[in-house]
Amino acid sequence: MSNIDPHFPLVENHRHLDGSIRLETILELGRQYGIPLPAWDVEGLRPYVQVTEPQPGLMAFIAKFEWMIKVLAHPDACRRVAYENVADAHREGIDHIELRFSPWFMASAHQLAPEAVVEAVVDGVQAGARDFGISVGLIGILSRTYGPEIARRELEALLTQRDALVALDLAGDEAHMPGELFVEHFRRARDAGWQITVHAGEAAGPESVWQAINELGAVRLGHAVHAIADPALMDELAERRIGIEEALTSNVQTSTVADYRSHPLRTFLERGLCVSLNTDDPGISGIDLAHEYDIAAPAAGLTPAHIHQAQRCALEMAFLPADAKAALIASKAHPQP
Repeated sequence: MSNIDPHFPLVENHRHLDGSIRLETILELGRQYGIPLPAWDVEGLRPYVQVTEPQPGLMAFIAKFEWMIKVLAHPDACRRVAYENVADAHREGIDHIELRFSPWFMASAHQLAPEAVVEAVVDGVQAGARDFGISVGLIGILSRTYGPEIARRELEALLTQRDALVALDLAGDEAHMPGELFVEHFRRARDAGWQITVHAGEAAGPESVWQAINELGAVRLGHAVHAIADPALMDELAERRIGIEEALTSNVQTSTVADYRSHPLRTFLERGLCVSLNTDDPGISGIDLAHEYDIAAPAAGLTPAHIHQAQRCALEMAFLPADAKAALIASKAHPQP
């Protein structure tokens, strides 16, 4: 029996669509565009793409993206991947999903125009939302790994589809590219009307989380695992209802935490923080959202009550207007025959 409450909306706040590419699609795109792959069958390819044991750190985990990005040889490939992300979320029974992507990262292997990548992703996500009847929010990422000047150009590309995006995120090499380098980028994003979520406190300490909420304007945080070291910070996050998008399996695989039991998620929930369960990069982690609810969460010490609390937090922190949230609740309470 699943820990997911079937009478309440199932929401995912944190999934990278460029980390959620089907192995079959990588093979098909490799053949289509003549890209040499390390293997030409699903099981042969799997160890090159999916994490099979904990990695020594965040950047080693990110290196697993290599073959996913290498097959994005044309904007049409980006559109396909975006569309399949929505199809996969629908198959998992997700009612609202927020997909995020870095256009510069997706463009990097074949020097695609980042603007073309953004347009293709928007088109694929919107087509998927129409075809599968699922609610989708699209979040743009600035990849801090490339530095602030590339991030400025990435922001310009995202702004070409300003009305199709709900938020801006900062992801990548947190340890070496601190948020202080991106203050002006996020001021522009807020001026554009976007919400702000930031990867912070994953590969750096509580100071990174403080910076994200005080200088970048984050109303949500990706991971924020190391906020556990600062009680005042946890109090601040709880008081301001700043949502934390947790990803248990990902945090184990990046060695952000030693194992599920070491994860601070249960402590966060018991201190009244608004925290949700997410897959992060399910194509790399080899999981789906049900895995996080039914396997990872209990392994992290969460009771059914904690898990239901997290499921409700996911809707609370979603970048959706109040009437859309109410409609999702109503649709689960009174499902169509």
